[in-house]
Amino acid sequence: MSEKEKKRRELMLSGSQFKAILTISLPLVFYASVGQLFQLIDTFIAANMSANTISTVSFVNQLEKMLMAVASALSISGGVLIARSFGSGDMQKVRRQISTLFFSALFIGGAILALTIPLMYPILRLLGMSEELLFKGTVYSSLVVVSVIFQFINQIFFAVQKSRGSTKIIMWGNLLVLFIKTSLNITTIRLIENGVFERENGIYFLPIASIAAHFALTIIALAKMTSKKNPFRLSLRETEFKKTFLAPLASLGVPVFLEKFIFAFGKAFVNSLCATMGTTVVGALGVSDRICGLSTNPIGGFQEAESSLVSNNLGNKNVKRAISFFYRTTLLTMSYVVVFFIILFIFRVAIINAFAKGNASFAREIDLIYYWERLDTILIALNVSVMGLLYGFGKTKITMILNTARLFVYRIPVLLLFMKVPSLREALGISGVGIAMCVSNGLTGLTAGVVAFFFIRREMKKVAGSS
Repeated sequence: MSEKEKKRRELMLSGSQFKAILTISLPLVFYASVGQLFQLIDTFIAANMSANTISTVSFVNQLEKMLMAVASALSISGGVLIARSFGSGDMQKVRRQISTLFFSALFIGGAILALTIPLMYPILRLLGMSEELLFKGTVYSSLVVVSVIFQFINQIFFAVQKSRGSTKIIMWGNLLVLFIKTSLNITTIRLIENGVFERENGIYFLPIASIAAHFALTIIALAKMTSKKNPFRLSLRETEFKKTFLAPLASLGVPVFLEKFIFAFGKAFVNSLCATMGTTVVGALGVSDRICGLSTNPIGGFQEAESSLVSNNLGNKNVKRAISFFYRTTLLTMSYVVVFFIILFIFRVAIINAFAKGNASFAREIDLIYYWERLDTILIALNVSVMGLLYGFGKTKITMILNTARLFVYRIPVLLLFMKVPSLREALGISGVGIAMCVSNGLTGLTAGVVAFFFIRREMKKVAGSS
């Protein structure tokens, strides 16, 4: 282990907690913040093509998240196990776990590619994509699946880096992806404006840009992970497809997969419900999500740092320190979202008009949804911090229940109520979509807070009982 790695491990296990969180999280938060701006640019580019294009992109985005649920499950569960081994000081075990995790992800990603593309058309029909969008959606989605394979490899690379507290390379790697992807998308718009191809066909170039960007990062990731200078470099000889690693990996990962997959499937179902109110409503919801994401998505960087720090300290058998990271993370996430809530409120009209491109009806739809959806940001921050704590402790079954309830208890029933009861549908209209988002996210945050209270009390009693 290098001297730099030793100092980073010492900071994580015994140094200043705020310094540890900020050192690990700030590169992730910075990337995520810039990433949100780039995603807004991507959405803006799609909006420049047509309202149908942005609706297709918003719809397929949930399918992509369903597929990436597998990568998330492997990266979160594998990251927790690697972080615990890193915290305990067993570096040989860390190397074996990294190699086993990588080759497992490679095999699963290839299987998804082989199974999904031939079935894409019926999958989209099952998810409720409208006939108007179905053909282009099938081609677009098939290209997206190809980019998912490279994202699988990149996710595992990032998980390994986060588990060891090394996050700057994650920031630079993701910024490279954003730069390549956005540059290619801007080039696409220029070609459309110059009449090289029709505006409606520009949708196919969006996933091609994504493939090129993620492939570039994959090359870098593989170079880093196979370098002889890397003490944890990949090795087929080091892989151990044994129960001692695969059983806890599955135990932690399956609930995460179900959580992410079901949540994405539920959001796809929400999109199909919204489509009954008009094709562009799906796009309006997608734009609203993007705008809200400017304040709520970057705090995922704090969550990832918290999860890694909690896991490392549990590996070092320091439960009190592990829990204390939750309080500091909550303070940081809430402070962040309050600042950005104010900023976005000030520039709300200008941002919405930029996406609507002079379409007053589309701008009104976005505004009616966003007005309500933005009101739950503080409780989203609480939920994010609770998730980081639970992931760190490996309580993925609890996170699965919380996030499943978010959609199927708090969101979809409320949305159906607003849409199916004639008086409510007439009174609320499209605003009902935003209110349903606000209610579900808010109640999820409150529920998560209650769960955290009882969970921490139980863990502290265990510590008191053993001392």
